[in-house]
Amino acid sequence: MKRKREEEEANGESMEIVWQTPANPPEKHDYILLNGMRYVRPYYFEFISHVKNRWAGKTVVDLFAEEFKGRPYDYYVNAVKCGRIQVDGEMVPVSYIVKSSQKISHFVHRHEPPVMASDVSILQKEPDVLTVCKPASVPVHPCGQYRKNTVIGILQAEHGLAPLFLHRLDRLVSGLLILATNASKADLFRQQIEAGKVKKQYIAKVIGVFPDGERVVDVNINYNAREGRSTAEAGNCDQNSSVKGKAACTKFTKICTDGTHSTVLCEPITGRTHQIRVHLLYTGHPIANDMLYLSENATDQSRRGMRADKIYGDLSPSITYSLHDDCVEQCKEESSNDFSIDPMCTNCPNLAPRGYDRDEEPLWLHCVKYSGPGWVYDCPYPEWAFLD
Repeated sequence: MKRKREEEEANGESMEIVWQTPANPPEKHDYILLNGMRYVRPYYFEFISHVKNRWAGKTVVDLFAEEFKGRPYDYYVNAVKCGRIQVDGEMVPVSYIVKSSQKISHFVHRHEPPVMASDVSILQKEPDVLTVCKPASVPVHPCGQYRKNTVIGILQAEHGLAPLFLHRLDRLVSGLLILATNASKADLFRQQIEAGKVKKQYIAKVIGVFPDGERVVDVNINYNAREGRSTAEAGNCDQNSSVKGKAACTKFTKICTDGTHSTVLCEPITGRTHQIRVHLLYTGHPIANDMLYLSENATDQSRRGMRADKIYGDLSPSITYSLHDDCVEQCKEESSNDFSIDPMCTNCPNLAPRGYDRDEEPLWLHCVKYSGPGWVYDCPYPEWAFLD
């Protein structure tokens, strides 16, 4: 649903703002392709949430300033004063004390992070199933700061495909994605997965010469949500200490090698967070460009901001960004032609959120096949898999 508001611009002239909510579908003209990246034209958006118990008793300004540090204190003061932050649909004073469960609306000029400009190519289209090849760096569904720059958003904007029900692939992973076009088919897939009837195959490009033959890694995975990374937790029969994490098992088979890298077939028996990446690291052959696990001093993901705020998204991002200098001016030039600069926006005139780090490459991990009772879907290998 769209609703219109009249606001005063910095020069005193009125401007008509069309506020969007999650109900507004992405459209093809929302996207800008620039320097190999897919940007979303900034748009006005209403974030809605409710006051948590631990927030109750704070002023509305202090709530935002303390919980969401990505914007300066003065911004929140001005946002409350002009009605861009409201409580239960009403303007309130900056000294207003919030109460538990009250509805908070934050009206923002939303700038989504860019993703790689690769197409979301359709592989196979059946009456109730759609398979696509997901590009790396593109989230599957709306989360955190991503809404239109997602597989779901792009398919809806470019192919009119909605609604879609799908399984999940990590943002940096590419490859086969299976989407059901109705809830009953999606439920059937879910039942088959939960019953252990679905087999998955990935390929990875790893460091070194992977051993010949089949290697099975049966080592627990312990996921640290605060750091956004997992660790392998091997048991020790000589100690009485319990092993941390959840049981995890992956089967690996070398496909080819050039003496420096190897392409490895990965077949996860279980489905834990970052399971393939961590089990490959455990074998001594980590994915060759997996900076999260190659670094001994892996950056705390909560500090870098890669851990998406599942509930609030841009209610106020806790992420600090940094665009590369070689792209900033082009983004500003493009932005001046493609969207109006909002006088209150802390990201304008950039297309991307201020300072967003676009220096990421596709993770060399690619889903190639899913199979279940009476069905098989597959996806072509990426270029990096072929070692000549």
